[in-house]
Amino acid sequence: MPHSFGIRARTRHMFAKKFRKHGLPHLSQYFLPVKVGDYVDIFADPAIHKGMPHKHYHGRTGIVFNVTKSAVGVRVNKMVNGRILEKRIHVRIEHIRKSKCQKEIIERVKSNEAAKTAARAGGEKVNLKREAKKPKEGYFLPAAGGDGQITTIQPLPFSDLL
Repeated sequence: MPHSFGIRARTRHMFAKKFRKHGLPHLSQYFLPVKVGDYVDIFADPAIHKGMPHKHYHGRTGIVFNVTKSAVGVRVNKMVNGRILEKRIHVRIEHIRKSKCQKEIIERVKSNEAAKTAARAGGEKVNLKREAKKPKEGYFLPAAGGDGQITTIQPLPFSDLL
């Protein structure tokens, strides 16, 4: 049972670098293009202690509301006593990653727009809604013998072996 309740309590694996990934972050991390309204993942880099978010926000996704010289303001939802509060935290750029949560939505919007323009040019209607996966089509198996004769299989009658 833990007896310490510090700011980094129970973060042995959370704030540990992966094998052969130790050291400072790449310089490209500091040039990460972040704009207000972007979706970002908060992922604390244990090599940089400055501006590190609290362990609760590690792995959370939020929306950027402020960009400063070396940090980013992020709106994150947090569950507190059964209700969801919107927390606004500032995190240094080293602890931020661009989120891929909107990637599928953006690709779908692009494909829908292309389908709409093609449908307008052809003068036809197109269904842009996502559909559930349909059941597989039915099919007939070929006959087992190959000669086309149906074989009837019956169980042997019970016989007492005593």
